[in-house]
Amino acid sequence: MPKRFWQWIALAIVVIVLDQASKHAAEAAFSYGDVLPVIPGFFNLTLAYNPGAAFSFLADAGGWQRHFFTVLALGVSVFIVLTLRKHHDQKLFSLALSLIMGGALGNVIDRVLFGHVIDFIQFYYQNWYYPAFNIADSAICVGAALMVWDSFRKKETA
Repeated sequence: MPKRFWQWIALAIVVIVLDQASKHAAEAAFSYGDVLPVIPGFFNLTLAYNPGAAFSFLADAGGWQRHFFTVLALGVSVFIVLTLRKHHDQKLFSLALSLIMGGALGNVIDRVLFGHVIDFIQFYYQNWYYPAFNIADSAICVGAALMVWDSFRKKETA
């Protein structure tokens, strides 16, 4: 495998490590539901558990969603590895894929170990609260945005 391929895999691993370390720190610092205002009126640290997907989608589905999202993330990760093997020289595209894979696997670890995803970052304004999220979720969102950006860039033709 080319060196660049392994660099993209290493980036995904860095995302996983940062995600898991930050979740461990949140669990050590907070009890479930605790809130620490960091920037009053805008940003809190908290400890929340999400048994569903993004924005607690399917959180009350009875438990099957844990296995579904685990298998889905593992399948997507296999697809990403295969895609990175072919496109490791496309920097922005590969960066996006690496962030998505690292985030997906970071959340899979939570689902397998705890049955839910650990969230701790919370933005809000007055009575409006954005759903709590974590480093893995951030990596997935940034990766998705980069993938969209990459799709709009003019591709070189051979």
